[in-house]
Amino acid sequence: MPVYLLDTNVLLRLVNAAAEGSRHAVAAVSRILRRNEECFLTPQVLIEFWCVATRPIAANGLGWDPAKVRLEMDRLLYQFPLLEETPAIFDRWLAIVTSHSARGKRVHDVRLIAVMQAHKVTHLLTFNTGDFPPTQDVTLVHPEQVR
Repeated sequence: MPVYLLDTNVLLRLVNAAAEGSRHAVAAVSRILRRNEECFLTPQVLIEFWCVATRPIAANGLGWDPAKVRLEMDRLLYQFPLLEETPAIFDRWLAIVTSHSARGKRVHDVRLIAVMQAHKVTHLLTFNTGDFPPTQDVTLVHPEQVR
């Protein structure tokens, strides 16, 4: 049975109905949960969420105050379990960035793959499937693909 990690861009659309793609994010997560499949969060995704949600609208953020972001994070954490940070994540991350010669911002995306591998999470729900290196044990899923 598939197990999903929710990417930051999915979370942002779950909490912001005005965002482009929000309808797809909500529908995809609803379908996954109705099938009794699990969705997880990771600290990195929540840190990125806080960053974007508190960033000014003029800088491609939501412009929310920290209190509102904290409230939304608490709601997300109530709904979705948080994957634990473990030492194995760093070893996996280092192996992947080395083998794929990852550079710049992509090293953060690779870390999500490392978290998934360490916790045996099989699917990443993301609007940015092209940002991640191909791996045999992780399936990248765009919300519009969830039926």
